[in-house]
Amino acid sequence: MTATIARVALPVPLDKSFDYLIPSGQRPVVGGRVRVPFGRQQLTGIVIALTEQSDFPRDQLKPLKAVLDSEPLWQPPLFQLLEWTSRYYQYPLGDTLANALPSALRKGRPANAEIRYWQLTEKGQEQPLAALKRAPRQAKVLTLLRHGALSHDALLDQEVNSATLKTLAEKGWVDSFHTTASSAHWPTDFAVTEEKPRLNEEQALAIASINANPGYTCYLLEGVTGSGKTEVYLNLIEPVLAAGKQALVLVPEIGLTPQTISRFQRRFNVPLFTIHSGLNDTERLSAWLAGRDNQAGIIIGTRSALFTPFADLGIIIVDEEHDSSYKQQDSLRYHARDMAVLRASKENIPVVLGSATPALETLHNARTGKYHHLHLTRRAGNAQAARHGVLDMKGLHLEAGLSAPLIARMRQHLSAGNQVMLFLNRRGFAPALMCHECGWLAECKRCDAYYTYHQHSGELRCHHCQTQRPVMPQCQQCGSTQLQTVGVGTEQLEHQLASLFPEFRTVRIDRDSTRRKGSLDNYLEAVRNKEYQILIGTQMLAKGHHFPDVTLVALVDVDSALFSNDFRAAERLAQLFIQVAGRAGRASKPGEVLLQTHHPEHSLLQALLYKGYDHFAVQALTERRQAMLPPFTYLALFRAEAAQSELAEQFLHQMRGILEASPLFEAHTLVLGPNPAPLSRRAGRYRWQLLLQAPDRKTLQTLLSVARPAINLLPLARKVRWSLDVEPQDLS
Repeated sequence: MTATIARVALPVPLDKSFDYLIPSGQRPVVGGRVRVPFGRQQLTGIVIALTEQSDFPRDQLKPLKAVLDSEPLWQPPLFQLLEWTSRYYQYPLGDTLANALPSALRKGRPANAEIRYWQLTEKGQEQPLAALKRAPRQAKVLTLLRHGALSHDALLDQEVNSATLKTLAEKGWVDSFHTTASSAHWPTDFAVTEEKPRLNEEQALAIASINANPGYTCYLLEGVTGSGKTEVYLNLIEPVLAAGKQALVLVPEIGLTPQTISRFQRRFNVPLFTIHSGLNDTERLSAWLAGRDNQAGIIIGTRSALFTPFADLGIIIVDEEHDSSYKQQDSLRYHARDMAVLRASKENIPVVLGSATPALETLHNARTGKYHHLHLTRRAGNAQAARHGVLDMKGLHLEAGLSAPLIARMRQHLSAGNQVMLFLNRRGFAPALMCHECGWLAECKRCDAYYTYHQHSGELRCHHCQTQRPVMPQCQQCGSTQLQTVGVGTEQLEHQLASLFPEFRTVRIDRDSTRRKGSLDNYLEAVRNKEYQILIGTQMLAKGHHFPDVTLVALVDVDSALFSNDFRAAERLAQLFIQVAGRAGRASKPGEVLLQTHHPEHSLLQALLYKGYDHFAVQALTERRQAMLPPFTYLALFRAEAAQSELAEQFLHQMRGILEASPLFEAHTLVLGPNPAPLSRRAGRYRWQLLLQAPDRKTLQTLLSVARPAINLLPLARKVRWSLDVEPQDLS
């Protein structure tokens, strides 16, 4: 019997689906898009079931407006993963499915790889080029198209702009048409296109272990920085591509993609696509379709690339698996690393998690036998481990945060023809502006935070709500003009280094200096070409990059990370220290890592300097077990914010009552709070949070599933903004 009702998941914040009548002649498919009426608007949703039954009378059901897909957008394993993701992270299915789609598909664009071509019309062929001397751009287009139709992208590559094409089309001299991309033939032409370096024993053993089992197994590849993890990845992907299958490589940040892409392109002659936040809608859709239609052999992307459909996926690799950017911090708060493991399980393919500093959760899974643990303990080639040292800053005069011993060591390395990298995780010129007379500090009016002073743009910015204002000429409290900066940011460090080392060129690489598209790639290439001798960077430079001439790496200030109320702070500092240290001495030159601090005796620093990350991880896991913290318990963080502080607090008190009154609430389950968030006011709204702690995932999930419907019925639920973060990585 033909179904007459389509059950549709819509991108609305409601935990329910909606039934619509299927008009005669229309054939929606489960997993395909439809356009439906919803109130006064029309929305694009996903069909999740076809049925004859509905909880509502048929005469109350509205018909579908349009069927947009004749085939499902996702294959069954990926669609099942998305349904599981919705349940586990307690997020509406319609919004979950929408998050997994490129923006262009959410807007209703066709789910096929159409290519736009331009051709001459009869009128255009008759135009004499000599008559277009005053319009050379138009003449160029006519010349190019006289040899045949060209794609829009091909014309753009010839520096033809869209405005010129539009003008010619309005004259009737050219017109465009669309065609669907042909099937890919890359598997038949596959080849390795560069000579492979010789592997050491540990690399060869890791590759053999993974290749021995083509089905699902999760591998933790723990390798010291510079041990050749990327070379292992390349060798693992080679037999996958040779078999005509595809590979997905996840990287934590867009900044890591250029160097990774270059390595993969040199090795394999297969189509490679990227997916990250820097793409426009069309570019993102093209990459998504390339994976689904087997146009791509390899896709390299940040966390959202995880939900890309593939024609025949053969392996998933998660590089720098410990990185916190794999956790989505808003809307659908999923963890891409954990979902990658689950996707590999559903696709029955291997997944490799690579890191020099594995997350404690990952190490726990490896040590309890859930993951297969592989080690790379030696740096590849002739690279030697960098020497570590600590500089006690107490009582020393500082030049923009730099002590005299550090400046002296920098001069030695620079004079020897090497490069130096300084790491400071604070953007701007200074983190605060203060009145020298009365002590007043320039504070954001919308947040409980100070403005950051940006000298280059001459403004104060709040890095929490993104508001900005011109620098005030005088104190807002006493009227004094004696305003001075407090603290050091990357801008100030760059300015001071120009005075200290005028004979050497300095480059600052942070979010402010790399806003323009392509600027990061240009800076990194210039660094590799030794156009700059001193590098200043934030976390963008801390991981993944290979600079063979960097022999000194210095962490300018780590004290703020030593005394944090977040239980993950020690783990993040340890990971950051090891990752930053790994930038030094990556080739044949010996490297040195210096760490400036007022607390050289701190136990965490001592453990990292003299015993390494493994010792730290064992100690930290023991402390986590004793304190009953993840990975030995499971957390859910409720956040609420409102224009009035008491509304958010009251709402979370009511939420706590619902959780504790549940018959599923067990003796080993705890509710902590509500408490003000560490940043208690942001963008003009007061923020509170409530933490739920459960002994296992099943207890946590069951309790949340039962409590959420009751929470949604609370009257205050409509007066506050609230969210739920399952297994949060950031408690701020």
